[in-house]
Amino acid sequence: MSEYTEEICDKKLLSAIEPKVYIVGAGPGDPDLLTVKAQKLLAVADVILFADSLVPEQILHLCRPEAEIIRTANKTLEEIVPLMIERVRSQKSVVRLHSGDPSLYSATQEQMQLLKAAEIPFEVIPGVSAFQAAAAKLQVELTVPNLVQTIILTRISGRTEVPATQELATLAAHQASLCLYLSARHIETAQAKLLEHYPADTPVAICFRIGWPDEKIRVVPLTDMADCTQKEQLIRTTLYVISPALLQATARSRLYHPEHNHLFRSSH
Repeated sequence: MSEYTEEICDKKLLSAIEPKVYIVGAGPGDPDLLTVKAQKLLAVADVILFADSLVPEQILHLCRPEAEIIRTANKTLEEIVPLMIERVRSQKSVVRLHSGDPSLYSATQEQMQLLKAAEIPFEVIPGVSAFQAAAAKLQVELTVPNLVQTIILTRISGRTEVPATQELATLAAHQASLCLYLSARHIETAQAKLLEHYPADTPVAICFRIGWPDEKIRVVPLTDMADCTQKEQLIRTTLYVISPALLQATARSRLYHPEHNHLFRSSH
């Protein structure tokens, strides 16, 4: 694409962007994992509110120089939402940049409720979640035929309580690919609950700051999960993937099997 064409596209996008809030998933950390739509919005938005403790500074390089940048790590909900409302009512476009995907542990629900109550239009742009980036780094598929066909995304109770019916030991009984968020501070308790149902040698991928320059990935048996976390001093921004799929099973999907027929291919 020529510079002239790029300039025309940018002008078209700039004129098309509406004065509303765009709740954008920034992905796990790697700026290259932003969606194309997220990149386009960042390039033209008037205001960027970003969770600076969870979103890397490099992503801001995509913003236009004159954009207003507001850091929110030290702000409360009662400070953040009025800022967004005021800017939109001033006919400005606002990107609310969250880490990962807005549908997972992002505290966007209360923001959306308040924006609705204030009659402020908003749009949600999905992002890559840490569990997806972790599976890619590990080069595994978390749903392996005849081994595991379910993925559970959860956390252990801490300052935010987990409903009793979704308690970790209950979910572990499924022996699914379990992706454990926000649990490093309670890792000994988590390990004990997981060992109630998973075999002791089940592999666990401990993934610290996936997609950041200082990321760490350690794959250990379940029995070493807490010890490794403590030795590495991983307190926050750590995801655990507990799954038999990490055994690099050789089971084959039927989707591309020569004996499997479907709408686009008859069996051989």
